[in-house]
Amino acid sequence: MSEQTPYEKLGVSETASFEEIQAAKNRLTQEYSNDVKTVEDIEAAYDSIIMERLKLRQEGRIKVPDKIRFAERQRETPPTPPSLSLDNSPPWLQQFIDTPSSNDILWPTGIFLVLALITGFADANSSSVSLFLALGIFANIYFLNRKENRLGRAILITLGGLFLGLVLGWGIAQLLQGANLSGEMSQSLIGITIFFVFWLSSSFLR
Repeated sequence: MSEQTPYEKLGVSETASFEEIQAAKNRLTQEYSNDVKTVEDIEAAYDSIIMERLKLRQEGRIKVPDKIRFAERQRETPPTPPSLSLDNSPPWLQQFIDTPSSNDILWPTGIFLVLALITGFADANSSSVSLFLALGIFANIYFLNRKENRLGRAILITLGGLFLGLVLGWGIAQLLQGANLSGEMSQSLIGITIFFVFWLSSSFLR
């Protein structure tokens, strides 16, 4: 078959329709399914014809049905969504940033969401907010420590998150002063902000 033209290899004429070419290719592929070399020749001949037809179509010399799958389209791979990669980030950042799976995020999300909801909707007073905050601190230390088994590091990250949450929560409460927030509401808002920071740190830091 090596001396034959692509059309001759498929047993079709140069005026054959795309349906005829496709049918001939499928028939020969099944007929020589046990002969790898022959099947490769058949596929190469088919690709050669399709590429030639594509070139003619681009030149406006023939019209090709849209349903025809050209060779270069068949070889295209679907684009993959960008993945979060830390390979190019500084080494110190790679030591702190985590890329958790959905299962790793599930427990911290549930715990801190419950604490935030209780803090936000309960008749919160200073003692109750402090209790929920203490539970959040222990939970954050636990989730961080189980990743690297480094308790000291988990405590430092938690204290940093606590400070950041206090500052952010206080700032938000100050911005909402015009809404006539009560003292209890301000405390609840600060607590919710701290739990949000804890969730971020326990999920995406290590």
